[in-house]
Amino acid sequence: MIEIKDSIDREKWDEFVFNHPKGNIFQTSYMADVYSSTKNYEPISLAAVDSESLEIMAVTLAVIIRDATGLIGSISSRSIINGGPIFIEDKKGFEAVTQLLNYYEQVLQNRAIYTQMRNVWNMENARNTLEPLGYQYEPHLNYLINLDRSIEDIWKDIHKPRRKGINRAEKIGIQIRKIEDKTEIKDCYRQIEETYKNVRLPLADISLLESVYEKFVGTGFVDFYLANLDGEVVGSRVVLKYKGMVHDWYAGSKQEINYVNEAVVWHMLREYAGKEKVFDFGGAGHPDKPYGVREFKKRFGGEEVNYGRYKKVHNKSREEIMKSGLKIYKTVGKYMNIKA
Repeated sequence: MIEIKDSIDREKWDEFVFNHPKGNIFQTSYMADVYSSTKNYEPISLAAVDSESLEIMAVTLAVIIRDATGLIGSISSRSIINGGPIFIEDKKGFEAVTQLLNYYEQVLQNRAIYTQMRNVWNMENARNTLEPLGYQYEPHLNYLINLDRSIEDIWKDIHKPRRKGINRAEKIGIQIRKIEDKTEIKDCYRQIEETYKNVRLPLADISLLESVYEKFVGTGFVDFYLANLDGEVVGSRVVLKYKGMVHDWYAGSKQEINYVNEAVVWHMLREYAGKEKVFDFGGAGHPDKPYGVREFKKRFGGEEVNYGRYKKVHNKSREEIMKSGLKIYKTVGKYMNIKA
């Protein structure tokens, strides 16, 4: 018999995630702590437990995200499950994750317009379980760079235009370093905010990065990078690290300065080569839809994968309002340069 619990023993939870072949940082209790300390974020953590053996069969960490409080928050709320759910991949495990997701929707109580599972691994084997529950598969590309080799081999796989950009960044004097204390989170966030504003997309509150810094610095789970040119911060990057996976999480740069992103990515690849396993570029969009940075990521020579996403709409009318609102936001932002 399977029992669903919303109060999970942290040690058992993290042990289950760490030992699972598809375990990732986004499904740990550490990430739940980060979400709990982030403005307009609300985590939901659940586990399916075998009532006889008391062994965990499945876990999921979802986070309800709202772009603001009040009415705007209610019409923008969505629940994101990064890298999950994670479950034992046998008959009993599939039964457990089915019960887990049914219970999750009861807990959700229509507080999110939709739920989206963002896969960091191939989850094709879960399709026959998820689709009957209403979760529809959507293609979504990504690029993965093998870090378990020499930096010379990584350099050989980088396409010529990217190598030129890296060399030019070095010539003009772009320098990369890790942030030294929490006060520099503002510099890091400012670059990310500028980039999101340029593409007219909403961005998480700065408390997300502050929380990650407070919870993760010292654990080896996060690195914050700043790019500097002539004493000015011109770019930043935040990566999450866990079990050899380096997740390219947030990035930003000054639009008027060329080659910043090439410089930062190359710096990270050199630093992680031979020390970590895989650099996860964090997504490259739907294969049939334009995505501005896809070519940038592709030309670093990583393996193209299509792990996709699973999405279930809980409120179709509110989703249409949300889509319309985002279109208006992008249009107005284009002409009024409004803040994300």
